[in-house]
Amino acid sequence: MLSYVSVGTNNLQADAAFFDAVLGRMGYKRVMEPPRGVIWGEQMGKPCFGILTPFDGQPATVGNGTMVALNAKSREEVDAVWKHVIELGGMDEGAPGERFPGFYTAYFRTPGGHKMNVVKLG
Repeated sequence: MLSYVSVGTNNLQADAAFFDAVLGRMGYKRVMEPPRGVIWGEQMGKPCFGILTPFDGQPATVGNGTMVALNAKSREEVDAVWKHVIELGGMDEGAPGERFPGFYTAYFRTPGGHKMNVVKLG
């Protein structure tokens, strides 16, 4: 259903380093580097995640109610990625745990303030 999701950034270099570390830990790599951002994924043509400076030249802002979920391969990966995010300066928004049967997740905010989670469904 999804092709890609992107969020805004005001510090492309710092946010790219953060996501290189987080997404690299999950086995993803940079698949595209347009002039205003970076896109990660397994390969082009599969769902991707990116950061971009806003096209209109205005400051990027965090969306109220917006959240991006990263798909983990296991509950152990949820735990490890969440811990890594916190070590990298991300903010805890909900420690790893099963929220309801089959929904194991951990919530965080990136150093740039975007709310995200890493989740293992099933």
